[in-house]
Amino acid sequence: MSFRTTPAVDYVEDVSPGSGALAPRAWYASSDAKSLSLNGSWRFRLSATADAEDDSFAEEGYDAGDWGEVTVPGHWVLQGDGAFGAPIYTNHLYPFPVDPPHVPTQNPTGDHLRVFDLPSDWPADGGVVLRFDGVESCARVWLNGTDIGEFKGSRLPHEFAVGHLLRPDRNVLAVRVHQWSAGSYLEDQDQWWLPGIFRDVTLLHRPAGSVLDFFVHASYDHTNGEGTLRVDSDVDGRVLVPALDVDVATGEPVTVGVLPWTAETPKLYDGELVTEGERVPLRIGFRTVALENGLIKVNGEPVLFKGVNRHEWHPTMGRALDLETMREDVLLMKRHNINAVRTSHYPPHPAFLDLCDELGLWVIDECDLETHGFVEQDWRDNPVDDDRWTPALLDRAARMVERDKNHPSVVFWSLGNEAGTGRGLTAMAEWIHDRDSSRLVHYEGDWNCRDTDVYSRMYAFHDEVEKIGRRLDGGTGKRRELPFIQCEYAHAMGNGPGGLADYQQLFEKYDRLQGGFVWEWIDHGITHPGLGYAYGGDFGEELHDGNFVCDGLLFPDRRPSPGLVEYKKVLEPVRFESDGTNSTVGIVRVTNRHDFADLSALAFEWSYQVDGETIEAGALNVPPLAPGESADVKLPEPPAQARGAESGWTVRALLAADTAWAAKDHVVAWGQFPVAARPLPSVPPTGRPVSGEGVITLGPATFDARTGAVTTIGGVLVEGLKLDVWRAPTDNDDGAEWQTDTRYGVLWRNLGLHRMHHRLDAVEVGEDALTVRTRVAPAAREVGLSTVYRWTSDGDRLRLTVSVGPEGDWNLPLPRLGIRFQLAEADRVKWYGGGPGEAYPDTKCASMVSRWESSVDELQTPYVRPQENGARADVRWVELGGLRIEGDPEFWFSARRWTTEQLDAATHLTDLTPGETVWVNLDHGQHGIGSQSCGPGPLPRYHLRVEPAEFSFVFSANRGKAAI
Repeated sequence: MSFRTTPAVDYVEDVSPGSGALAPRAWYASSDAKSLSLNGSWRFRLSATADAEDDSFAEEGYDAGDWGEVTVPGHWVLQGDGAFGAPIYTNHLYPFPVDPPHVPTQNPTGDHLRVFDLPSDWPADGGVVLRFDGVESCARVWLNGTDIGEFKGSRLPHEFAVGHLLRPDRNVLAVRVHQWSAGSYLEDQDQWWLPGIFRDVTLLHRPAGSVLDFFVHASYDHTNGEGTLRVDSDVDGRVLVPALDVDVATGEPVTVGVLPWTAETPKLYDGELVTEGERVPLRIGFRTVALENGLIKVNGEPVLFKGVNRHEWHPTMGRALDLETMREDVLLMKRHNINAVRTSHYPPHPAFLDLCDELGLWVIDECDLETHGFVEQDWRDNPVDDDRWTPALLDRAARMVERDKNHPSVVFWSLGNEAGTGRGLTAMAEWIHDRDSSRLVHYEGDWNCRDTDVYSRMYAFHDEVEKIGRRLDGGTGKRRELPFIQCEYAHAMGNGPGGLADYQQLFEKYDRLQGGFVWEWIDHGITHPGLGYAYGGDFGEELHDGNFVCDGLLFPDRRPSPGLVEYKKVLEPVRFESDGTNSTVGIVRVTNRHDFADLSALAFEWSYQVDGETIEAGALNVPPLAPGESADVKLPEPPAQARGAESGWTVRALLAADTAWAAKDHVVAWGQFPVAARPLPSVPPTGRPVSGEGVITLGPATFDARTGAVTTIGGVLVEGLKLDVWRAPTDNDDGAEWQTDTRYGVLWRNLGLHRMHHRLDAVEVGEDALTVRTRVAPAAREVGLSTVYRWTSDGDRLRLTVSVGPEGDWNLPLPRLGIRFQLAEADRVKWYGGGPGEAYPDTKCASMVSRWESSVDELQTPYVRPQENGARADVRWVELGGLRIEGDPEFWFSARRWTTEQLDAATHLTDLTPGETVWVNLDHGQHGIGSQSCGPGPLPRYHLRVEPAEFSFVFSANRGKAAI
């Protein structure tokens, strides 16, 4: 053998997919053939360029004793405490000059070494395959000194025949991985650029007569309940399915009565593919996907996708996920009523699809392809429209389809994401259609639907979605006949997304609208010792897109965000509607919104609340309604109750027994219906203000005589009470720079709403009231808010009535409207109103009216980039810091241990230092949230318009009731 002293690296910039790898084939988790995982600790050396080191490290006996170590699977930039470089985040900009297929000379290159022995029982006969499930972005491989090939296609498997090179012990596996390659131009996928061997490396024994490739065809005929099974195999064998008494030769179809597979009823039949040399377990799901009468149908029924986009992510491991993390993702999706996942923007680890089969999720399996950065040059030189790149595109399509073709959960193949249009995409679509006619083809960028079976868009506004639903959107004749999905919508960046319920109402109203996929599943924050979680720019990147990488329904540690809780509520598969009579004996209409499952797996219960406390509860008898059916269910007689109290019903649908994805009594859906309205607080103005030396007293309160500012209420220190209209802008308030519609966060700041001046016009001591007149306005602007604070008391309680009148030409809504003050201390908070989590005008479907309790710290929502958060909606009263506060009407409240200004200035949670002082906001109104970080802002009905307003709060001491 020989070794080059000057390495040849032309393959790095070669547009071909590589050389030496075996043809792609179906992936399966295990068989009775031997396998050896090569995961674990590998020796590692990092070089600054692709050609910095020669190939001698691959030679037997090479001394790598002074090298570092990395864990495989893993990314080297997330290991070594910074010694191995740093992550880079861009949304769509390539972090290197765009000159395809060339990449920078400075090309971080990681040499990996693993020395291994074969197990003592490793068979001496047969062949051996070395499999890499994922390497970013280009790898060259040597085994025992022999160069066996190189490959690109980071999120795709590559296998090499190596049996002739192996020996019993001291096998040397050497892998050189380049961060940048020609393949990087095809992988511009709005995520961290993370080089490394980040998926499994496995040695597979291949006995004589073992399985090569096989294709499980398992269709279902909904008209007669029969399934037809045929397993095509490159090696002859037999197919066994004991539960169906099936024992047939490969390639031979058999038709039997079966239960079908759906995401709601994921029935799998265990089987085996048996060849001369191997037995491969099969998990067979019978289902038929069809485009019929302009609708996507599975087993003859239209499907409504309630989906999410999922990048693979872990805050310390990056895209190197273990099986338990994948399972956690699927369980969380199921428990939050999600029924579909788009594998943005690449095929996931194959074990994830096994879980989707097992637990039930529809899957859009997306190819490892995105060339978004070419939009900066109007798509000039885009690889998907350059014939030189077509073999690489076809290789990526084939490796996805062949690997994943036996998963019943996969109902769509997606050509990729945001890659423009071109001949290469057409070639991919034609190959996929020819190879697998049992599934549909998706690609969002093909608005004319030349190559696809569905009209797909991302971030279409509500009004356009409705127009599409009504078939008034125009387009080509083919497009007008196709169903529509939003492959991305409701950008879940920071606080939000708002408007989910409004989208869902459209999806359910128009048959053509077959649902969508929220962007996205999880925040891609990287665990950081000084910042909590890092995002773009935190590693000194030359180009980056900031916290745009933190736009998920889960926080980086996989805690559900309020957005996911809201989405669960919006997606509920059971709907409860009241008869609207508000009568003491009510009727609840129960509707089954499933596509396939009846309600026999659910139990139903009612409870009756008086002033937010449950006083009686019981079972509710609901028939096992078929999909789409409704029933009017009578509630029992309401229990006896005190007159003058607010009361209402809560009904719930729960799992009647343990399932594979949640335990018995898991709440699937709920609804609330009022019976008697809340009596508003009344404070007769019998108390008289009394002026003293520098002080005015009124009932339980004292005021500064000069300014009229309240200083104590019931002995509790209260400081800085004033009108407040500012909130720390959310990512959705600020919107994205490329947005052409109005971005209110930017306009609010330009107007100066974050630096309002409060002018004192008068302090008036009346017979039964203390009145303070002010004007609140930003510097340099003529607009303002005439604000009057009127204080009255009955001796024990104190009522504040705030009257606000706009002055000047206001042409913007307000962020919030209410009062703000600070308390010297507070810890425990109790309230009666919406909870348990935060809610805003267009994100409060999941806000349940009840009595709740929390600490001040627990009220905060830990968005990776700090912003407005934590407001509780529809609050009747709140108790904190020794005060009880009632509202007329209901209000929003929030409490935090830092000011809004400090929250606004923070870029990471570690910038916020809690103190003893608690700042409290009581809001009459809040502006909606929307999803304008990449989508529409809040709908007009959720705007907080500037108009005359009056609202009141009643304060009283709360001694002896866990006040602080």
